[in-house]
Amino acid sequence: MGYDLAVTIDKASGFCFGVVYAIDMAEDILDHEDYLYCLGDIVHNDEEVKRLTAKGLRIIDHEQLQTLKNEKVLIRAHGEAPSTYQLAMENNLILIDASCPVVLKLQNRIKNSHDDDEQILIFGKHGHAEVIGLQGQTDGKAIVFQDLAELDHVDLPSKFTLYSQTTKSTDKFYHIKDQLLSRGYEVKANDTICRQVSNRYGDLEKFVVDFDKIIFVSGKKSSNGKVLYDVCKKYNPNAYFISNVEEIDQSWFTPNDKVGICGATSTPMWLMEQVKSTLESY
Repeated sequence: MGYDLAVTIDKASGFCFGVVYAIDMAEDILDHEDYLYCLGDIVHNDEEVKRLTAKGLRIIDHEQLQTLKNEKVLIRAHGEAPSTYQLAMENNLILIDASCPVVLKLQNRIKNSHDDDEQILIFGKHGHAEVIGLQGQTDGKAIVFQDLAELDHVDLPSKFTLYSQTTKSTDKFYHIKDQLLSRGYEVKANDTICRQVSNRYGDLEKFVVDFDKIIFVSGKKSSNGKVLYDVCKKYNPNAYFISNVEEIDQSWFTPNDKVGICGATSTPMWLMEQVKSTLESY
């Protein structure tokens, strides 16, 4: 029995321009050279990383970077701390810098817009590549927190400046700002959230309500993916999170279902197309 599913891909889903820029840069180099080193996963999507490593991309971590000399290394969209650029000079590395312009602008503001004694708070995910790069602009002095509760046991000064990782929710950022103001702190809040990412929330809310089932495609490491999937689930409880076509379960569907496919800013369009073909083959 055929399921005869009507399947639509969300046109607004897929790579943000920062990721497109980094991947284009890597592919341009790999068209002419056998390999290229990349500091960390070029994108938080295992399927896309597999595709690019097959072309010659070699993913390395900061420890491996220490021992690398006289090579080209790609800096991905998340950006890097100043110490990485310093090491590159010492080890004669050519950096192919694909840092997202939105991230670079934020790094610049954190580094150059403050007095040395000014406390900086960054609302972001602990250990995330972008956040490590941001904290590096302050010589590690910025306080990073994922949740307001983390600040309950921190001795904060009466005034400070608040920043955000570029892929966080604007609603949550302003809620945090209001909460801190209500506790009597003087907060200078810099909304540095990428609008290409934050606009996806509203786009998804509108998209998911039109379907019986939603398949959300994202890498498990993508923090942006987790947030966007929560949006899907909130507005359509019949939303399923998958990372590849092998994770699709046919029992989720009934004949003639209208199915919507969407994804994170790190989800390649070819992967969503693959999911669509698989669903249409039922």
